[in-house]
Amino acid sequence: MRDISQPPNQIRRVIVALIGAQVAIGVALMGIDLIGSWGGKDPLTAPLPSGPSTRPYTPDRRPGTAPGVPAPQGPMPERLELGGEGADLTLTGQIAVGDAARITEELRRRAETGQTIRMVSLDSTGGSVSDALEIGEVLRDSGIATSVKDGAICLSACPYLFAGGRTRQVAPNGKLGVHQHSFGTSAILPAFMAVESVQRGQAAVMAYLIRMGIDPAVMEPAMRTAPDRIYLLSKAELQQYGFLAPP
Repeated sequence: MRDISQPPNQIRRVIVALIGAQVAIGVALMGIDLIGSWGGKDPLTAPLPSGPSTRPYTPDRRPGTAPGVPAPQGPMPERLELGGEGADLTLTGQIAVGDAARITEELRRRAETGQTIRMVSLDSTGGSVSDALEIGEVLRDSGIATSVKDGAICLSACPYLFAGGRTRQVAPNGKLGVHQHSFGTSAILPAFMAVESVQRGQAAVMAYLIRMGIDPAVMEPAMRTAPDRIYLLSKAELQQYGFLAPP
């Protein structure tokens, strides 16, 4: 009968490898903590490096703001909140399924009462892509501008909503970022159906961006950025992809 036990030196190599792996995991976790802290600065609002910037992403988390900019209090709302009166309004929070119909109805109601809406300022971590596209279409049809003010963010699906603005502005300390989307695919779907659903979703987003005057090439950094990360677009990239549309 053949002896299948491992020689002592081989066992020793396996043990050393396991210990090495554990040490590597520990170092990686420490690195994540250090990256997250950025020396006490919020990773989303720390100064951008000279090259492309990819940061941690959590949809229900409201990041800090740049130095000198007042920080909003509390977590990011679970769905969009329409605030303000008069010509300039705000949309704050995560984009939940059904928000498009609710926000559209509120904008229609205000228009019927004679309120002229000139601009909607955004502060959102994103959410439902389809609702973002629908709201963006409504803003464009209504001739409403969009903006991201100092200390505000527009991440994930929010840039698609932002793209609907008749004119678009991002303040120097505003942040606009993109990443991959799931398009509501179900885990119980067969693989080929899930892929087909994602492809249809990507095609819809690209067609929308083209209609809004945005270069669909922005999907390249989005599609290579994992859902738990966010790719912050630099000012040069905002101009390159057409997000900055002057009055």
